[in-house]
Amino acid sequence: MTAHALQRKSVVASLPAMRLVAGKKPSVDDIYPRLFDAILEQRIAPSSRFTEESLGDTFGVSRSVIRRVLAKLSHQQVIILRPNQRAQVAAPDALQTRQILEARRLTEITVVQLACLHATAQHIRQLHELIARERDCIERDQRGPAIRLSGEFHLQLAAIAGNAPLAQFLNSLVPLTSLVIAQYEAKACTYCAWQEHRAIVEAVEQRDSASAVALMTQHLDHLENKLVKHHCT
Repeated sequence: MTAHALQRKSVVASLPAMRLVAGKKPSVDDIYPRLFDAILEQRIAPSSRFTEESLGDTFGVSRSVIRRVLAKLSHQQVIILRPNQRAQVAAPDALQTRQILEARRLTEITVVQLACLHATAQHIRQLHELIARERDCIERDQRGPAIRLSGEFHLQLAAIAGNAPLAQFLNSLVPLTSLVIAQYEAKACTYCAWQEHRAIVEAVEQRDSASAVALMTQHLDHLENKLVKHHCT
């Protein structure tokens, strides 16, 4: 067996099996979280390379579906796509991580202020439901989905804020932060996140902008301290 075939086999074998629903072909929305979870759980190792064909075979979907999933992950900077090369998982260094979190801090202060103005009772329920799913994954030791859902909390909060450019900007930063958390195994960041998220939602529900900003800043400071520490060790 060639070295290329061995590498392809090792990557594909590590991915989760896809459960098919009778009469329904898996869509981009079905495949995206499964592939992202596999990356976050390092069943696809950092900096490893893989092909559309190998992923399509694994998930039982066409290359066009895989191509759209990879394009979404590329937009989020989780996957690096280059012409005539296989897709590669990103591996941000310490400087990139610090810059990502600086950009997030500046953006999410505005996001949480806007969320205090625009959040409805239904929005608050949706945020609490998302936090409950995040906590459930942590308690089940489902690390990849827990990290992904932790990131989705911030993206949902941005959607509630009602500013599309800010939401799009965060969509290019939050998944990449999730990747760094997974790669540096900063478990404490994940395990405390749902509690900090809940406190932020409570402040948003009360429309307490000052407290919401302080809690969000504290949350991101805590995350940065953990990630920088892991980069330096």
